[in-house]
Amino acid sequence: MDSISYFILSLLLSSSFLHSSLPSAFSTEIPHSEREALEIIIGGGGAPSPPANCPPPPPSLSQRLLKARKVLLNFKATIEDPNCFTSNWQKDVSPCNYTGIKCATYPNSKELAVAGLDFNQAGFSGRQGSKLCLSGILENIPELTFFHVNSNNFSGQIPTEIMKFPFFFELDLSNNKLQGYFPMEVLSNSQLLFLDLRFNSLTGPIPPKLFTMDLDVIFINNNKFSSNLPWNFGNTPARYLTFANNKFTGPIPSSIGKASKTLTEVLFLGNQFSGCLPYEIGLLKKATVFDVSSNLLTGPIPESFACLQKIQFLNLAKNKFYGSVPESVCKLPGIRNNGNLTLAGNYFTYVGPECKKLIASKVLDVRQNCIKGLPNQKSPQECYKFLSCVKHCPNEWSLKVVPCEKGYSEYEETASPPTAPVTYESLKPTRHRLM
Repeated sequence: MDSISYFILSLLLSSSFLHSSLPSAFSTEIPHSEREALEIIIGGGGAPSPPANCPPPPPSLSQRLLKARKVLLNFKATIEDPNCFTSNWQKDVSPCNYTGIKCATYPNSKELAVAGLDFNQAGFSGRQGSKLCLSGILENIPELTFFHVNSNNFSGQIPTEIMKFPFFFELDLSNNKLQGYFPMEVLSNSQLLFLDLRFNSLTGPIPPKLFTMDLDVIFINNNKFSSNLPWNFGNTPARYLTFANNKFTGPIPSSIGKASKTLTEVLFLGNQFSGCLPYEIGLLKKATVFDVSSNLLTGPIPESFACLQKIQFLNLAKNKFYGSVPESVCKLPGIRNNGNLTLAGNYFTYVGPECKKLIASKVLDVRQNCIKGLPNQKSPQECYKFLSCVKHCPNEWSLKVVPCEKGYSEYEETASPPTAPVTYESLKPTRHRLM
C-alpha cells in the first residue's frame, strides 16, 4: 500500500483529524496534485458532507415486507381507485406506511410483516370494467390476521389458501358483489373468530358446520339465504348473530337453548320463519337483544321469557302471535330500565296492569293488535277472522314451562342500563366495525 493510501485510511479512521487537522495537512504534507485527489475522495471537491445531526438511514425491509409490497403494488395496478385510497402506495415506501395496511412483528420472529388489510369503504373496482377478484391479493400475504373490505366491488370465490394462514381470524366481505352459495372455504379455518358476509347476493342453505366453528361473530344478514336453519344451530358459541333480511323458512330451532352460555344478541327479523317459538329461548340467560320481527311466527309468548333477566330489546312485531302478553315479561328489569318491548302488528288480546305501565311510558308498543279498550288496534272483523281459526302450537305443553321458576340462582341477576345493541349496526351496509 503506497503512502497516499495509508494517509487516506488514517483520515477515514480519525474523526479528530478530519475536523481539526485537515487544512494544515493539506498545506504542508501532501503535494498539490495528491491533495486535490484527496479532497475529491473525502468530499472537499464533491457533494457536501451530511450534517452531524442527520438521522440514520431507514432500516432495510424484511423479506416478508418486500414480498407483501410487491403483491400490493401488483394489486394496485389492477384496480380502479376513485377515492385515491392507494395514492401513497409507492415502490420506494414501506408498505407499513400505506393507507389501509397494518403491520406487526410476526410471531416467533423479529421481522415486521403485513398483518392486516383494512380497505373499508375504499370503493375499489376492477380496472376497465373487469371483475375485482379476491384472488391475487389474499392468498399471497400469508402473514395476514384480518381482511376487511366493507363497501367495495369484490366478487368471486375466497382463495382456499387464506383459510390455511396460521394466524388469520377476521374476515369481513360485507357490502360487495359476492354471489353463489355460502363460501365453503370459510369452514376450513379453525381459528376464525369474526365472519361478516352481509349485504351480498349469496343464496342457498347455511351449512351445519358453520355452527360448530369457534366463531364469536356471525353476520350473514341481507343476502338471499334460504331453507331452514340447521338443527344444530344452538351449538354455536357465537355471541352476536345477525340472520336478518334473508329468505329463511321453518321454525326457530329448539337447539337455540344450547347457546345459553354465550348468545348475547340475535337478529332473525325480515325472514319467513314460521311456527311457534320454542320455550328454550328462555334459557338464554345472557341475551340482551332478541328480534324476530317481520316473519310468519305464531302462538303465544312462551312463559319461559320470564327468565330473560338481561333482555333489553325484545321485538316480536309484525307476526301472528296471539293470546295474553305475560305480565312476567313486562316485569323484566332490562325492559323496565329504559329497554324496549315491541309487539305491534300481531293478534294479542290482553295486557295486564304491569304491561299497561310500560305502554304509558312508551316502553311497550302494542299498536295494531286485538286488545279491547286500547287505541290503534286492528278492526274487530280482522281480529275475529284470525282468532276464529287459530292453529294451536305442537309444543303447547312446553309454553308454560318456566325454567328459572324454582330458585335457579344463575338467573337471578340485575340487568344493567341498556347500551346500544351491537347487532343492529349490522343493518347499515357501510358500517366499519362493530367492536
